[in-house]
Amino acid sequence: MNRRSFIYQVSGITLCLPTFARKPSLPYLEQVGLQLYTLRNPIKEDLGKTIREVAQIGYKQVEPYGFPSPQAIELIKQSRDRGMQVNSSHFDWNSLLAPDKKGVQPFEKILEIASKHKLTDLVVPYLHDVDRSDLSAYEKTAETLNKGAAQAKQAGIRLAYHNHAFEFKPLHKGKTGYDVFIETFSKDMFFEVDVFWVKVGGVDPVSMIRKLGQRISQLHLKDLKKGTACPNYGKLEPDAFDEIGDGMIPMGPIMRAAEKAGVKHCHVEQDHSPAPLQSIRKSLNHLNS
Repeated sequence: MNRRSFIYQVSGITLCLPTFARKPSLPYLEQVGLQLYTLRNPIKEDLGKTIREVAQIGYKQVEPYGFPSPQAIELIKQSRDRGMQVNSSHFDWNSLLAPDKKGVQPFEKILEIASKHKLTDLVVPYLHDVDRSDLSAYEKTAETLNKGAAQAKQAGIRLAYHNHAFEFKPLHKGKTGYDVFIETFSKDMFFEVDVFWVKVGGVDPVSMIRKLGQRISQLHLKDLKKGTACPNYGKLEPDAFDEIGDGMIPMGPIMRAAEKAGVKHCHVEQDHSPAPLQSIRKSLNHLNS
């Protein structure tokens, strides 16, 4: 039985009423993550100090970028030293899609390093133009990623693809690159859904989460400046990236839909900000409110 300790006084009469621990109103807040690309500039200036501030602000896990670079590995180490979980990282996707490129490590080696650092998820963060030039290119990309996902599964790691807006551009008879991925990805190949870019691509994020369901490994929570025209498959100005709560994307319905779909992790991200540490604090404060 829970301890009952709240004392309420009124008109000189003392009543003992039950109290219960306050739980967050939204799911994921007890393990909310941050995609560290948001802080790439502060990290360049002082990696250790930046990670300390992320922990102090209240983030419970982080998602590094550029794995397996020395910086990414240091981010993993220092984040865990500060009590934050590190389950996932964006990685050098050339290891799958351009393995002959100079200086690219074999994907097998990246999986080995990821296992050593106890990562459960690796994410393809982008595509070169050649890998998304038309529907056939998307099909070829999907086939390659499926092979990578099978390799990753053997290593106990999930492979996922992180979207932008260009995947939602109609290419032939209304069909998009993302349609190809939805149709072609194997059961071992997952989606890391960035709700900002889904919205910019002209699609409702909640509807997409419901459509993909258990095929989603993680979400990126990111807000879009009010009044931004959608869809937009080209370049956005930096001020289009807003703090959560200031923009046009309601996060409550998104996070609840993600919970219902069985999504494991949610990470706050903001690609551009003149004061990124202030921005991530403001975004987390809004989610907690």
